[in-house]
Order: sequence, then C-alpha cells, then structure tokens
Amino acid sequence: MHKVIFDTDPGVDDALALYYLHRHPQVDLLAITTVFGNAPVETTTRNALFLKDSWGIAAPVAMGAAHPLSGPDEAHWPTHIHGRDGLGNIDAPEPAAQPDPRPAHQLIVDTVRAHPGEVTLVAVGRMTNLAQALRTAPDIATQVKQVVVMGGAFAVPGNVTPAAEANLHGDALAADEVFAAAWPVVAVGLDVTRQVEMTRAELADLARQAGPEVALLRDLSQDYIAFYEALNHRGMVVHDCCACVLVTDPDLFTRRTARIRVLTEGIGRGATVAAPLDMRFPPGDWDSTPAQDYCTAIRAEAVHERITRLLSAREG
Repeated sequence: MHKVIFDTDPGVDDALALYYLHRHPQVDLLAITTVFGNAPVETTTRNALFLKDSWGIAAPVAMGAAHPLSGPDEAHWPTHIHGRDGLGNIDAPEPAAQPDPRPAHQLIVDTVRAHPGEVTLVAVGRMTNLAQALRTAPDIATQVKQVVVMGGAFAVPGNVTPAAEANLHGDALAADEVFAAAWPVVAVGLDVTRQVEMTRAELADLARQAGPEVALLRDLSQDYIAFYEALNHRGMVVHDCCACVLVTDPDLFTRRTARIRVLTEGIGRGATVAAPLDMRFPPGDWDSTPAQDYCTAIRAEAVHERITRLLSAREG
C-alpha cells in the first residue's frame, strides 16, 4: 500500500487525480491539503470538501497557503480553463464536511511523523505547503518516503511562459526549496503529461459504465475539454493524474537523475534547470543540492489504460 498525502488545488484535472487516488486499491489516502493555484485557496478548499462529500472520502482536508512564499500573487485565476468555481462551473452545493482545524503544512508534518518512512507526498499545485512544512519541521525530509510533483518543463516549453510550467511559476521559491531538500523527489512535468489525453466521448462512456461518481467527473470536465480541444488536443490533458499513476505504476515512466534548481526571479522565473550527474560543470549553485529525478518519457497508452480501467469500475 502507498500511504499518500495529496496536496492539490482543485481544479478539474485535480479532481480526476483525487478520484484515482481514492479508488485505487493500492493507495491509502491519509490526507488532502489545499493550496492556491487554479482558484483562491478558499475555493480550492471548498472544492476538495465537496469532492470528499461526493465520493465518501474519509481523509481529512486541511486548508493551506493563500499566497506564495515570495514573489507576486496570482495576477489572475485561470477561470477560462477551470471555470469561475474551479470545477467547470457546475455550481456545486455547499459541502457538509468541515476542514481540519490545522493548517495544511501542520497536517503534513503531523501525518509524516505518525508514519515515518511510509508517506508519499503527491503535490499537483504550487509547492508552498510543502516548503512551509520543511521550514516548520526540517526533520520530516528524512522521514518522507518520496515526493512526487506534477510540475516543471525540462526539455519542452512551459505553459504560462516559454520558460515555466504553472505550478512552479506560481511559487518558484517554494519549488526550489522542495527540490533542494533531503527527501527523494520525482518531477512529472510537461515533458510527459501532455502526452496523455482523455476525450469527451471516453468520459461519457466511462460515466455510463461506472455511474454517478464518474458522471460528476464528466460534468465538471466539459469546459476543460473544450479549452484543450481549442489547442488542437483530442481531449483534456490529464496532467495531475499522471503524477498519481507514477506512484502506483512507476515502470511506465523513464527518469533521469540530476541536481535540479528552479529559477526564482526574472523572465525565467519558474524554469527548471537540471544539472545531469553524468556531466561536469564548474563549481556553482547546483553543487549543494541533492540528486533528484525528473521524467523524460512515458508509456502514454498504458497510463491512459490504467486511468480508464479504474474509472470504468463501478464502486462496490
């Protein structure tokens, strides 16, 4: 079993990733922590609580960071992608579930200490909560099993600037601190996530097979699919779920090990710059950082199959 804390900013593809973790038989979802990103943190927390109610998720939800560690706040929220409510404008009812009283970073610290050496942190938004947890309790870095992040663009252009992917651009300092910590990190970036798509017809078929839980995913994904169709994709790109599949099926990904820094200022803010271990460079700012992994290739059809197979199974 993989004991997982899911750090997220729901978000349409975040919802799919959460459902994958909730339903996967080899995942023990210990906690959900929220962060700003696809919407303000108050909205992403409401969305996480709504999904917890809708799918009967037992894990607690804790509200996290509303602002980056440094740098500017979000200039605008991506309502043209995720909708004004972050969930495709489905006008979800107010959730009955209440958030955990602890801030997200403290829930992370407490949960890791309760399960030393066992917890995988899956972070699919800004990494502010993870960086705050490290600042609060640096010792947890040696107690975390692994950190899997959806973020970065290593050999491809970014998606918010030519240099940067959105999650890292939104809090570049936090991302740099996460890659520099003593825990093992795997970055699942745009190099691989753009290759896995789910069409409108596929989601409709899966909803007919699996019932109302997947019908909710179908309904909240419609505008998100339209956004990607306008960019000449066949359907929606399931960025965040790729990171979850890496946890359960790591053999479907090819990795490279490097010392990774994230640029924190200037026009390159949020860019991931990797120093491969098999290359020599003059002394520099990469020397003191640990070796981490990033994904260079993906078996896209197999990842798609893993996701659709789980979605097609009716609960119970």
